[in-house]
Amino acid sequence: MANTDSDSRHLLIPEIDQEVHPGPMNIQFDSSDLRSKRPFCIEPTNIVRVNDVVQRVSDHASAMNKRIHYYSRLSAPADKALVAPDHVVPAPGECYVYSPLGSAYKLQSYSDGHGKNTSLVTIFMIWNTMMGTSILSIPWGIKQAGFTTGMCVIVLMGLLTLYCCYRVVKSRAMLASLDTTTWEYPEVCRHYFGSFGQWSSLLFSLVSLIGAMIVYWVLMSNFLFNTGLFIFNFIHHINDTDTVLSTNDSNPVICPSAESDPPDNSSAVFYANDTGLQHFEQWWDKSRTVPFYLIALLLPLLNFKSPSFFAKFNILGTVSVLYLIFLVTLKAVRLGFHLEFHWFTSTEFFVPEIRFQFPQLTGVLTLAFFIHNCIITLLKNNKDQENNVRDLSIAYMLVTLTYLYIGVLVFASFPSPPLSKDCIEQNFLDNFPSSDILSFIARIFLLFQMMTVYPLLGYLARVQLLGQVFGEVYPSIFHVLILNLLIVGAGVTMACFYPNIGGIIRYSGAACGLAFVFIYPSLIYIISLHQEDRLTWPTLIFHVLIMLLGLANLVVQFFM
Repeated sequence: MANTDSDSRHLLIPEIDQEVHPGPMNIQFDSSDLRSKRPFCIEPTNIVRVNDVVQRVSDHASAMNKRIHYYSRLSAPADKALVAPDHVVPAPGECYVYSPLGSAYKLQSYSDGHGKNTSLVTIFMIWNTMMGTSILSIPWGIKQAGFTTGMCVIVLMGLLTLYCCYRVVKSRAMLASLDTTTWEYPEVCRHYFGSFGQWSSLLFSLVSLIGAMIVYWVLMSNFLFNTGLFIFNFIHHINDTDTVLSTNDSNPVICPSAESDPPDNSSAVFYANDTGLQHFEQWWDKSRTVPFYLIALLLPLLNFKSPSFFAKFNILGTVSVLYLIFLVTLKAVRLGFHLEFHWFTSTEFFVPEIRFQFPQLTGVLTLAFFIHNCIITLLKNNKDQENNVRDLSIAYMLVTLTYLYIGVLVFASFPSPPLSKDCIEQNFLDNFPSSDILSFIARIFLLFQMMTVYPLLGYLARVQLLGQVFGEVYPSIFHVLILNLLIVGAGVTMACFYPNIGGIIRYSGAACGLAFVFIYPSLIYIISLHQEDRLTWPTLIFHVLIMLLGLANLVVQFFM
C-alpha cells in the first residue's frame, strides 16, 4: 500500500499571500462539495490573480488531475467504483474552481453552510447572465408585433421560457436512482438520448454561441463606426442630422431607414466638393471598411490560450445595462410619450396594435430569455436549495420587467409625429445621431464590453467544438487559427451583407431555443413520467404543444 503520508500531502503549493480574495460578485462555493469541482488542477495562466509570482500548481497535482480525469471517462458518472479517494483531493482552502469562462477562482473555506451564494446574489447572477445584446432589439420587436401585442408576447414568452427552465432545473431530480449531484444539463440529455443528445446539444449550443459572436461583430462595427463619426464631426463641426430625416429640437431623433429599405449602412456624404470628407467616407464606412478593421483588433485576442484576463471585465455588462436604463429613462422624460391606438390599421405615423409579424419578436425573445444550458450550474451554489424555484422565478420576473421597461419607453417616447413608429431601428441606438453625447457614451461602454466578451465567447466555442472533436481545447495554433478565421469570417460577412441584428438574433434564438428551451425539457419530462407510469393525457398534450410551438417559432422565422 502506498505511503499514506505521501499520498495525503497537499496537491497545490500553498499561497504566500493568505488574504482572502473572493470571486466576482463575492460568489462563494461550498467547500464540502469537492467532488463537483473536478478537475481541480488549473494551469497557472488561468488563475485570476495579478500579483502571483509562485507557480501554485505542482507537478504532482497536475499528474493526479490527469489520472482522475482519465478514470472518470472509464465509467458512468453515477458509478463510484473509480472515484478518487478523499486523501488525494487537496484541502478545501487550496482548491480552485474553474469557471465556464476559463477563469479560476479560489475556493474559500467556510463552515455551517455559509460557503454558498445568497438568494439575492443568485437572482442577480441570473439577471446579469440573461441581459445581453437582445435588449437593443426589444423596441424593434415591439414595433413589429404592435404595442399591445408586443407587451403581451414579452410576458407570455417570459412565462413559457420560465416553465421550460423550471423543467431543466427539475430534470436531475427525475433520476432518483442515480447520483446526479455533479451533472450538468448536457449529461442529462446524454442519459436520455445517448450520443445523439450529446452531439445535438453541442450543435445547438454552438449555434447560440456563434450567433451571438456574429451579432457582436455587427454591433461592434456599428459602435466603432459611430464613435469615429462622432470624433470626426466634432473636430470638423459637422451636424450629421442635416442629412437624414430627424426631429428639429434639442433632443434629435433620426430615421436612418426613411429613404432606403433596407437601411443604408454607409456613411452620408456631407459635402460632395470637400475632398477630406470624401476620403473619410471612403475609408470609414460601416459595412465596407470598419468590419475589416476589427479583424486586426480581435483576431489576435481569439488565439489566446486563456481568456482569464477578459473575464475580469464582466462587470461592464452590468454597467452597460444600467446605463441603457438611465439613457432610456432620460430620453423618455425629455421626449414625452407619443401614442395612438389603432387595432388593425396603420396610419402615417403609428403602427396597429396587432401585427402578424409578432413571431419576429418571439424569435428575439427566445434568445433574450435563454439561460437553460447553464441554469443548473448557476443554481448549484445557491445557499438554500429549496429556494431555487423561487429565486429563478424572481430573476425571470426582473428580466421580463427590464425588457418591458426598455421596450415600452423607447417605443412610447419615439416622436411620432414627425417620425413614424416604423422608423424604430433593430438597434434602437441607431435612432440617435452619432453626435448625441449620451448615445456616444453608451456606444463606448458597449463597444469596450463587447470587445472583452467576444474572446470569451470564442473560447467557449473552442472548448466545446475542439474539445469534443480532438479531445483538447488547444490542439495546436493551426487548429485554433482555422476555427477563429471561420468565426471571424462569418461575422465580417454578416456585417457587410446582412447587418440586421434583429434578424440574426431571431434566427439563432429560434434555432438554439428549439432544442434547449422547448424540445429537450418537455421530452425529458414526458419520458420520465412514462417510465414511472405517471404520464397523463393532459400532461402529454401540454408538453407536445410546447414542442410544436418551438418548432413553429423556428419555421415561421423564414417566412417573415
